[in-house]
Amino acid sequence: MRLLENEIYLSDLDTVCGLDLPWQELDGKSIMISGATGMIGSTLIDVLMRRNRRMEERNAGKQPFSGCRIIALGRNEEKAKARFEEYWEDPLFSFVRCDINDRQGLTGSLDGAGRMHGDSAMTVDYVFHAASNTHPVAYANDPIGTVVTNIIGLDNLLSFASEHGCRRFLFASSNEIYGENRGDVELFDEAYCGYIDCNTMRAGYPESKRAGEALCQAYLRQKDLDVVIPRFTRSFGPTLLRTDTKALSQFIKKGVSREDIVLKSAGTQFFSYTYVCDAVSGLLYCLLKGECGEAYNIADVSCDITLRDLAGLIAELVGKKVIFDIPDAVEAAGYSKATKARMDSTKLQHLGWKARFDMKTALSHTIEVIRGMDEG
Repeated sequence: MRLLENEIYLSDLDTVCGLDLPWQELDGKSIMISGATGMIGSTLIDVLMRRNRRMEERNAGKQPFSGCRIIALGRNEEKAKARFEEYWEDPLFSFVRCDINDRQGLTGSLDGAGRMHGDSAMTVDYVFHAASNTHPVAYANDPIGTVVTNIIGLDNLLSFASEHGCRRFLFASSNEIYGENRGDVELFDEAYCGYIDCNTMRAGYPESKRAGEALCQAYLRQKDLDVVIPRFTRSFGPTLLRTDTKALSQFIKKGVSREDIVLKSAGTQFFSYTYVCDAVSGLLYCLLKGECGEAYNIADVSCDITLRDLAGLIAELVGKKVIFDIPDAVEAAGYSKATKARMDSTKLQHLGWKARFDMKTALSHTIEVIRGMDEG
């Protein structure tokens, strides 16, 4: 079974599509998404295309509907075509193969794609930069690529957006920018700043995310570019990549396979987590309601849980048990050293956002949908 044939996943997309947002601001506009085949980028595309098609059906025989045009960026066209097969021939969807770290190649690819659509150059109303290495083994095996994409790739997209009159730019930042909890707060608000040992390989991810946020502020001040920064926490859902090595992703894979859950520590780490559909809804609130220059935490305390309890919950859902194992050196090198990282989403809630999926429901949906794809 393909993902977009799964009724659970489609229902979750409909939950996002039904939110009380000024969706009309996206009608007739275009949004360019880097990291389009990643977990959050691909779910965002599914939500927007789902709404496009529902509105087209609703407007059948009436005034034509001008939907939101998706411009998906990626390096692997074969992978993108497999993921977005249902949209590949849709006039509201286009894929542009490019390397965002190559400014000249990026500009040439985008302007070339624009000419294919009858424009002299690519017209983009919104940009969402979601391309990044986001899991421990990737940090360890490709630390240079991690930093470069979060800074050089970001700079290239910011420059493109500035030069092409983009309405708003969104940079996918991370709970990692907060560093280690100093022990003075329970929840990180957007002004919190904890310790990061910058003289380590692992620091490449959080430090480049911090630098990326500073670069966004520089473009806001110097180029008058409208920028908003959603800060995502540990996200999960049916669109997680099979190559993801985060602890929760490994737990989910074991649950899907009906195997015991392997915990590679005592499990006392206490983190915020977010179901991918809630992460995307938070992103949309940032896009459509956020204030220029502001950062917003996307998290909800209902999904704050220790790693041990998280492993136990998944084991309970699939009728298995938790066992303990020690990670190898390469895997351990990419792990966060944080032991408590919980985010305060009060600021985003003031825009009207709230999580729609509790942890048990989100985990159950994730496991059921992935299992349905594997077995169907």
